[in-house]
Amino acid sequence: MEYIVQTKNVTKTYAGQNVVSDMSLNIKKGEIYGFLGSNGAGKSTIMKMLTNLIKPTNGEIFVFGEMIKEGSFSYLSRIGSMIEYPIFYEKMTAFENLELHCAYMGYHNNQSIDEALEQVGLKDARDKRPKDFSLGMRQRLCVARAILTKPDLLILDEPINGLDPEGIHSMRQLFQRLNREYGMTILISSHIIGEIEQIADTICLIKDGKLLEETSMKKLKEQNTEYIELVTNQPNKAALTLHDQLKITNFKVVDQQAIRIFETQITRAQISKALIMEDIDILSIQTKQTTLEDYFIKRVGLAKPEVKS
Repeated sequence: MEYIVQTKNVTKTYAGQNVVSDMSLNIKKGEIYGFLGSNGAGKSTIMKMLTNLIKPTNGEIFVFGEMIKEGSFSYLSRIGSMIEYPIFYEKMTAFENLELHCAYMGYHNNQSIDEALEQVGLKDARDKRPKDFSLGMRQRLCVARAILTKPDLLILDEPINGLDPEGIHSMRQLFQRLNREYGMTILISSHIIGEIEQIADTICLIKDGKLLEETSMKKLKEQNTEYIELVTNQPNKAALTLHDQLKITNFKVVDQQAIRIFETQITRAQISKALIMEDIDILSIQTKQTTLEDYFIKRVGLAKPEVKS
């Protein structure tokens, strides 16, 4: 298995205090890796060490198979990043800022600049100056700068801050498309579980600079996601009905009588009706409440997304 990023027992100490402790990460090529932890958990510090902005106190960091040392910089040409607060030349236009970025990255393609601006929804703002941008627009411009050179590794620190729900949705789609179409490996951090769980392949939970868990999202969803549990003495016939009649593909037969259905947009009433029409006995059908969010909150202390009216 090829890893784009590996850290081995990495520790970073400030003023005698460990902000990152004995951290060992493994980010596979081509995956979206979700970095979850509350504010101050050490996410940004780790990202800064990956991009050689700060040096680890102890431990080793490997990116693209290369051990990162004090003088390692050539690998950065393959990375796009936004870490903490976006900074721009305020009196230059959005297009000029990205043009300058291309110049010092050695990437000269004005068409890519317009493409990146369009991808983040700033096509009509190309000639405006960042000093006149809202926080959300600045975030979008920072994402455009990060993706501009089609990097092999994209590092995004809280990229949805300041975005409205529509903006969050479009960014989520953009990251998935970059991953799917360009094979881009993406490391994305957030303290909001709802966004990361929708796109990540692997989840890393950290708290107080310590690794709590690194596991696949698929495994966590199987363990914790909300589902409808159907109990019937005809599970094989019921499974065929779910697939053929209701077009449900995300379900699992867990024992001789129980089927777990993870496509919760299908209601219990719809399922019951379809099964009854096929003369399938229903012993019970009930919704099992998801514990995925509670699981994260319990382990990491994550904030639940705000509900906006």
